[in-house]
Amino acid sequence: MPENGRVRIEVGFEGGQVMSAFVETATSDELEKALSAGQVDGAIHLEAEDGRYTLALARIVYVKRFSREGRVGFHGG
Repeated sequence: MPENGRVRIEVGFEGGQVMSAFVETATSDELEKALSAGQVDGAIHLEAEDGRYTLALARIVYVKRFSREGRVGFHGG
């Protein structure tokens, strides 16, 4: 996975809601570090392709990070 590229993440919340976004790899790392450190107070801001998200850390149940190799698509050229 490229160190400076974008990855798709999926965030699951209490109550069953799920969101998906394309974010910088560093942003995904920051979110994972905050959760791994047990940081549950406050919020984290994610800059994604489609806008800015503010997530309440205490409400996050899981984060899934997709590998770039798993993307499906066609390349015209």
